[in-house]
Amino acid sequence: MSHAVKPLKREGVMAEISTSERNALSDRMFGQPHKRTGPMPDASDARNAKARAAEEFNRGNSSSAKIAQIDRKADKSLGEA
Repeated sequence: MSHAVKPLKREGVMAEISTSERNALSDRMFGQPHKRTGPMPDASDARNAKARAAEEFNRGNSSSAKIAQIDRKADKSLGEA
Protein backbone atom coordinates (compact mmCIF):
# COMPACT_ATOMS: atom_id res chain seq x y z
CA MET A 1 0.00 0.00 0.00
CA SER A 2 1.57 3.29 -1.02
CA HIS A 3 0.88 6.52 0.77
CA ALA A 4 1.28 9.50 -1.50
CA VAL A 5 2.34 12.61 0.36
CA LYS A 6 2.06 15.95 -1.35
CA PRO A 7 5.28 17.96 -1.36
CA LEU A 8 5.36 20.63 1.29
CA LYS A 9 5.37 24.24 0.16
CA ARG A 10 8.83 25.62 0.87
CA GLU A 11 9.61 29.21 1.68
CA GLY A 12 13.25 29.53 2.59
CA VAL A 13 15.49 26.79 3.91
CA MET A 14 13.13 24.71 6.03
CA ALA A 15 9.43 24.06 5.58
CA GLU A 16 6.94 24.89 8.25
CA ILE A 17 4.60 21.96 8.73
CA SER A 18 1.19 22.65 10.16
CA THR A 19 -0.17 20.35 12.84
CA SER A 20 -2.74 18.95 10.44
CA GLU A 21 -0.06 18.25 7.78
CA ARG A 22 2.16 16.56 10.38
CA ASN A 23 -0.73 14.48 11.72
CA ALA A 24 -1.58 13.38 8.17
CA LEU A 25 1.89 11.86 7.67
CA SER A 26 2.17 8.10 8.22
CA ASP A 27 4.51 6.80 10.93
CA ARG A 28 6.80 5.52 8.16
CA MET A 29 7.56 9.12 7.17
CA PHE A 30 9.37 9.81 10.45
CA GLY A 31 12.98 9.07 11.37
CA GLN A 32 11.83 7.88 14.78
CA PRO A 33 8.28 6.61 14.18
CA HIS A 34 7.63 5.57 17.78
CA LYS A 35 8.10 9.23 18.79
CA ARG A 36 6.88 10.70 15.47
CA THR A 37 10.00 12.89 15.32
CA GLY A 38 12.11 13.79 12.33
CA PRO A 39 9.51 13.94 9.55
CA MET A 40 10.98 13.11 6.14
CA PRO A 41 8.26 13.70 3.55
CA ASP A 42 10.77 14.64 0.85
CA ALA A 43 14.44 14.34 -0.12
CA SER A 44 15.44 17.68 1.39
CA ASP A 45 14.05 16.68 4.78
CA ALA A 46 15.73 13.27 4.55
CA ARG A 47 19.14 14.85 3.90
CA ASN A 48 18.55 17.32 6.72
CA ALA A 49 17.59 14.50 9.12
CA LYS A 50 20.85 12.69 8.35
CA ALA A 51 22.87 15.84 8.97
CA ARG A 52 21.09 16.68 12.23
CA ALA A 53 21.45 13.08 13.47
CA ALA A 54 25.21 13.18 12.79
CA GLU A 55 25.49 16.50 14.65
CA GLU A 56 23.68 15.09 17.68
CA PHE A 57 25.90 12.01 17.65
CA ASN A 58 29.05 14.16 17.47
CA ARG A 59 27.79 16.20 20.43
CA GLY A 60 27.26 13.00 22.40
CA ASN A 61 23.48 13.41 22.48
CA SER A 62 22.60 10.37 20.37
CA SER A 63 23.59 6.72 20.08
CA SER A 64 25.00 5.00 17.02
CA ALA A 65 21.89 2.78 16.95
CA LYS A 66 19.61 5.83 16.73
CA ILE A 67 21.76 7.33 13.97
CA ALA A 68 21.63 4.06 12.04
CA GLN A 69 17.83 4.02 12.33
CA ILE A 70 17.51 7.59 11.05
CA ASP A 71 20.03 6.96 8.25
CA ARG A 72 18.13 3.84 7.11
CA LYS A 73 14.86 5.80 6.99
CA ALA A 74 16.49 8.72 5.18
CA ASP A 75 18.26 6.44 2.69
CA LYS A 76 14.96 4.71 1.93
CA SER A 77 13.31 8.10 1.38
CA LEU A 78 16.19 9.11 -0.91
CA GLY A 79 15.98 5.85 -2.85
CA GLU A 80 19.42 4.75 -1.64
CA ALA A 81 18.29 1.73 0.37
